[in-house]
Amino acid sequence: MQPLDEIAQPGTREREILERIDLHRLPRHVAIIMDGNGRWAQARNLPRVEGHRAGISSVRETVETAARLGLQVITLYAFSTENWKRPRHEVLTLMALLKEFINRELETLRANNLQFRPIGRIDQLDASVQKELRRAVEATADCTGTVVQIALNYSGRQELTDVVRGAVDEAADGVLAPEAIDEAWVVAHLTTRGIPDPDLLIRTSGEQRISNFLLWQLAYAEIYFCPVLWPDFSKFDLLEAFLEYQRRERRFGGLTPDHGVFTPPGEQHGEA
Repeated sequence: MQPLDEIAQPGTREREILERIDLHRLPRHVAIIMDGNGRWAQARNLPRVEGHRAGISSVRETVETAARLGLQVITLYAFSTENWKRPRHEVLTLMALLKEFINRELETLRANNLQFRPIGRIDQLDASVQKELRRAVEATADCTGTVVQIALNYSGRQELTDVVRGAVDEAADGVLAPEAIDEAWVVAHLTTRGIPDPDLLIRTSGEQRISNFLLWQLAYAEIYFCPVLWPDFSKFDLLEAFLEYQRRERRFGGLTPDHGVFTPPGEQHGEA
């Protein structure tokens, strides 16, 4: 674990909240819906694209903090399949900002042992975007620290639809029996395979929905809705989300140990 001084200096509000957090009970995987860029810009009489540009600094600070705290994975919802409905100029600007981010941050990712991993229908993005994404993946493939997962042209429903189609194709080819399809099989065919499910989902801007994001993976995630618009989301807000996460009791459908354990019929008194 990195020294606290590298995360927050003494005497700051960030340090105050950091010292209240149990650093041994942090979420392994945090997913974030970065919402509010457009409203941030509109409140300042700026074009919406300026909100997206301002949001890059929040991405940088959030990823840096997550890495210094030793999180295994951070997943950022950058562009959904529904976002294609936005004005063409805004979409083009978002893609340009993505390429700019990779160019500026790639060496920093490598220097800090961070692995870059895009998920979603990457093959449908512009060839120039795909090229930069491949470059980032290849350059950080040997990194063993925090995985920085970026959801691009992503849809949770589409991901599950693709899994079903894959199962149908394999069954038709005779290589997959119906009884072989279980939760482990589905997990192995998701775009996030090899990555633990999120323990915590953060959505900024005060909106309270998950917007077709990681529908399978979020089954047992704690959800934290933050009123702050994404460009204003800071290290303090991330730490505040972690503190709230640790206040909650995660039972995964069960009860705490002092409530006892229910034994299903047929398993009582040593029955098989």
